[in-house]
Amino acid sequence: MYQTLLTSLENGIFTITINRPDKLNALNKQVFIDLNTALDEVYTNKEIKSVIITGSGTKAFVAGADISEFSSLTLEQSMALAKAGQDTFFRIENSPKPVVACVNGFALGGGCELAMSCHFRIASDNAKFGQPEVNLGLIPGYGGTQRLVQLIGKGRAMELLMSAGMIDAAAALQYGLVNYVVAQEDLLTKAIAILTVINTKAPLAVTKCIESANAVFDENKNGFDTEVKAFGFCFETEDMKEGTTAFLEKRKANFIGK
Repeated sequence: MYQTLLTSLENGIFTITINRPDKLNALNKQVFIDLNTALDEVYTNKEIKSVIITGSGTKAFVAGADISEFSSLTLEQSMALAKAGQDTFFRIENSPKPVVACVNGFALGGGCELAMSCHFRIASDNAKFGQPEVNLGLIPGYGGTQRLVQLIGKGRAMELLMSAGMIDAAAALQYGLVNYVVAQEDLLTKAIAILTVINTKAPLAVTKCIESANAVFDENKNGFDTEVKAFGFCFETEDMKEGTTAFLEKRKANFIGK
């Protein structure tokens, strides 16, 4: 089904592994085609409750975009390429189900942008992050200039963007770019532990948390209005009635996603 991805679904957690180890999992046209197909699955398959995105092997999450595809592009084609990449990453960011990046090794350029489009990130202790595009006479085109500022603040983002500097996992944790740093062999275990907890919560409420938090950075939305409407939406769900009843009856809630 996929040329460049490995996927598995276990206990409601859908793991997407970018599988081009010989190219350090670099993003090319086929990866984006496959990613969008996998995202169709995420959006529509009721068995999927949450998602992990990672890279195959121990050296790289995604070492960047496949630069060999850049050389012959016209102005219009280059802008279309950036827009297509942004659209895919918006689909990850706006996924109704939680998406966690498990960053093993290099997350550079488009790889860093992919990780930042996920709802949060967990890094292995050998992870390295950076936006080295200025080394090529370019800038990030898949949302990197925007999300890096959102996640680590303008000053630090400006320095990384303009210097093409790389930061290690410890610095990424200090900057707030990642939530946890763990040994490489514990990376997926940590993500699964967190998502297993999230998967026990009311699915529609989790979706509305994502939607409301994303509205903070959407200039077309008032985040507080989004929150009020989302709160009202949740109030009308069967899961809200179940959750409040279970709380009052001092028992565990049984959520059904309705």
